[in-house]
Amino acid sequence: MKVTSVAIENFRGIRSAKIYLPDHAVLTGDNNTGKSTVLEAIDLALGPDRLSRRPPVDEHDFYQGLYLSTSGADLAEGEELPEAPKIVIEVTISDLSPEQEARFGESVEWLDISTGNFYEAPQPTGVDAANIKSAIRVTFVGAYDPDEDDFTGNTYFSRSLSEADTPVPFSKKDKQHCGFLFLRSIRTGSRALSLEHGSLLDIILRLKEIRPQMWEGTIGTLAAFDVASDPTIGISGVLDSIDKSLKKYVPREWGVKPHLKVSTLTREHLRKVVTAFIATGNGDHAAPFFRQGTGTINMLVLAMLSQIAEDKQNVIFAMEEVETAIPPYAQKRIVHELRKLASQSLLTVKRR
Repeated sequence: MKVTSVAIENFRGIRSAKIYLPDHAVLTGDNNTGKSTVLEAIDLALGPDRLSRRPPVDEHDFYQGLYLSTSGADLAEGEELPEAPKIVIEVTISDLSPEQEARFGESVEWLDISTGNFYEAPQPTGVDAANIKSAIRVTFVGAYDPDEDDFTGNTYFSRSLSEADTPVPFSKKDKQHCGFLFLRSIRTGSRALSLEHGSLLDIILRLKEIRPQMWEGTIGTLAAFDVASDPTIGISGVLDSIDKSLKKYVPREWGVKPHLKVSTLTREHLRKVVTAFIATGNGDHAAPFFRQGTGTINMLVLAMLSQIAEDKQNVIFAMEEVETAIPPYAQKRIVHELRKLASQSLLTVKRR
């Protein structure tokens, strides 16, 4: 599976563009020329966790910040108000595996990779069958909803937008079967071995269908832990005074002796604070993985990417500016591993 093309309308600095992508591509250019915008656009359409953010887009994601319909003051009588601008991103995915063809069923189309044209049959008359590949098209649509005063966004099978009365969503489960993984330069290393949603460790656990069953036990243990009950600490005396004052103003049965706990932690809190520790060097002292050296973190990320690719078997890696934090010898290793393990890799690099 690979992304064959992406068409972008009204997204960030791109008014309108269509880009055709090979198996492995490097997007080069100066800062703010749209390299990351292309990867962000693909992520809006294919990223399984991207639309979990609410709102999925905001005013700054629209080209030149224009998301409202133009004023109707200059309209002629009977003329309809122009439609408000929308973000529209269509991604064509080709080289589907048999499992993907079975899952996407009626949404599968047939693409002539030599011309970019679609056909309704796998072997149309007069066309070399070797050029015909199974494919699907999916379209992300982002817009402003004036009734809710909020931004909306969702991804659909492109054919359903024109052929069906009700567009068919391209669901989170569907996206997980596409295996698109966008590694942002700022966040990838800092979240690799945390349990936050979308971290590399979280992705590996989900690929292996492992769900950590530790949250309830951890929360219960923390709830039972009184952090300041020892009188020598000095806090318990102050809390006792507050308790006595409280009983002057509320019924006795309401009075619960004030005490300090950490029981307000939720599962989401724990996802952010639980992290892996690594011992390096000759000693046994372990430190959080993100406090290791830059080279160690980068190699750790590479090892986890290899794990993801081996488990997924059909994965597209998109990575931002690997050259800013990874030395040349490591870059060569990354390129080698990506070409060997990934069905497609898309990288951005700054122009030198």
